[in-house]
Amino acid sequence: MSQPKIRNMEDFASVSGISRPTLSKYFNDPASVRSSTRARIETALERFDFHPNIYAMNQNRRLTKNIGIVVPNLSDPFFAEMARNIENWVIKAGFRPVLLGSHGDPEQEIENLDNLRLIKPAGVLMAPLGRMSLASRIASFCEDVPTVLFDSNIDDIGEAFVGSNNVQSVCLIVDYLCRTGQPPAFFEMKTPANPNAFKRRNTYVRAMEELGHEPRLIQVDGEGWNLEEIGFREGTKVLSEGQLPTDTILCSNDRLAIGVLSAAYQLGFKVGIEGDCDLRVAGHDDHPFSRYTCPTLTTVSQDYEVIAEKSAKTLFELIESEKRAEKRTVTMLDGKLVMRGSA
Repeated sequence: MSQPKIRNMEDFASVSGISRPTLSKYFNDPASVRSSTRARIETALERFDFHPNIYAMNQNRRLTKNIGIVVPNLSDPFFAEMARNIENWVIKAGFRPVLLGSHGDPEQEIENLDNLRLIKPAGVLMAPLGRMSLASRIASFCEDVPTVLFDSNIDDIGEAFVGSNNVQSVCLIVDYLCRTGQPPAFFEMKTPANPNAFKRRNTYVRAMEELGHEPRLIQVDGEGWNLEEIGFREGTKVLSEGQLPTDTILCSNDRLAIGVLSAAYQLGFKVGIEGDCDLRVAGHDDHPFSRYTCPTLTTVSQDYEVIAEKSAKTLFELIESEKRAEKRTVTMLDGKLVMRGSA
């Protein structure tokens, strides 16, 4: 005889001989049931090839085990690495991560939040687009769902923010570049999507002035998240003009720097720290690809693991307390100088 068709948890409880409350307890936390009971359930799951609809189960709970993770673009290795670290913490804490990318589109970002509402998340960890984000609609979501922002801050939105101390990190690399060669010009987009870029620009100007040097901004055209393409295209224009005020370029982020490195190679510029080099190039973030460029890219690192851990644990504390934060907290983590071959 063929096995009975199992459509829901009640059917599975009937054929397995295990009570519905015990099954619910197991699916909420396998360690909460006795080892012998856990073994019976897992044997029955395999025997009857039953895969419970976790999301449907969660709809009946006051507090679900779902944690939303929203990032600007999953194709960007920076955010993919950050999301991977956060997912690990979410899983380790016994929650279920639901990872969504916004594709650099503010409407998609809001749609992601709307979709998360449908599964009643216990909380959300979000790296917003920033300048492009529809802030009022994100704020409305955060009023209903405990939310911790990371990487990109939007003032007064969410229970907390965890990110990098851009003031400290930019001062660190400006000081290094000025000590080891000509003072750097700052290569950036005129209208960057991420608000971190504005902090880095302003800090560069202030750091250069404090060191007694004239700030030199190279502001290029470009919109969106195709940063390597923008760095290559606009870097080619800048280098072809032959009017750089210095032989050192500090890029607002590593992805722009990767494009500039490619443009320099195409134009025959030798980049590096040796005496016969034409140009020094540095970036910011320690993007996963920065250690594989040619030459390898000097930069300032963001601690992915610490940002992920602090963001996740901050959200877990909110969920466990079953209370909203009385005061929004902001955690800024210092960067570390990573000296490589490009500067």
